[in-house]
Amino acid sequence: MPVLAGLTLLFFLASLGAGPVRLSPAEVIAALFSPGDEAARIIVLEIRLPRAILAVAIGGMLGLAGASMQGLLRNPLADPSLFGAPQSAALAAVMTLTLGLNHTLSWGLPVAAILGALASVALLLAVAGRSASLLLLILAGLAVSSMAGAGTVLAMNLAPNPFAALEIAFWLLGSLEDRSMRHVMLAVPFIVVAMVLLFSQGKAFRALSLGEDAAESLGVPVTRLRILVILGVALGTGASVAVAGTISFIGLVAPHLMRAVVGPDPTRLLLPSALAGAVLLMLADIAVRLIPASSDIKVGVLTSIIGVPFFLLLILRERRRLAGGLA
Repeated sequence: MPVLAGLTLLFFLASLGAGPVRLSPAEVIAALFSPGDEAARIIVLEIRLPRAILAVAIGGMLGLAGASMQGLLRNPLADPSLFGAPQSAALAAVMTLTLGLNHTLSWGLPVAAILGALASVALLLAVAGRSASLLLLILAGLAVSSMAGAGTVLAMNLAPNPFAALEIAFWLLGSLEDRSMRHVMLAVPFIVVAMVLLFSQGKAFRALSLGEDAAESLGVPVTRLRILVILGVALGTGASVAVAGTISFIGLVAPHLMRAVVGPDPTRLLLPSALAGAVLLMLADIAVRLIPASSDIKVGVLTSIIGVPFFLLLILRERRRLAGGLA
């Protein structure tokens, strides 16, 4: 934990210094805490600080959501997108862009995305029922995410002009570029509430690892646990998608990296996964600024490029494990 906390602080400072105008750690600290170079203060406080704060908050939320989903489903391949919250958040945001109600830097876009994520939870519970089995919840989540994905594509096809469709496409790729403190103030409170909600269920995940019947016998209300976890994941990922678009695979990669360090205990995995997610997203955001290009590469593209091979390796490992168990 001290190492992870130190890495988080180190990469936070590195994020404040990385970009077209390179700033040393001393210059960054001076810009944060003393009235020095006015240009450096503007760069750090108005341009890079909101971006770094969002990287920590969103990366931590996605890492925690991934660990929570894996603890709830007792499946190492579970991901925050399983219940359709990110896809529904993106659909709601894209609809407001297509209808011309908001633009990508307006306050209405995050509000719409958060409401879309919460609506996906309501629809999921309405379809599957409050006491549905995990299999039924997963199937309902797949239906919700598929419907949201199709609706997003349809909204792009109905965009009033090619420029609006291009704006939507770039936003969906996932980016922390051009974010301001108003995005931080809108998204972070929801993310904090979601993280508190998920951390509060940590001990229940340990009991649930013994099976649902055993958890019920130990006094864990499994149905309530499912609802609270789904709500927390929807709230946090909806707020994240609202201000950064779709950023994939952080919630899958971070828990697996930490599981090799802290072991399989789902309760002990939560906080390390959150810190690892923050570090991973900050690393990705620094990398897209340093890779030579005419403009910033979208951070969601980079996380997908890294995450897809990692996901395939996990599938192959799980297949070998299952084959060995059958043998």
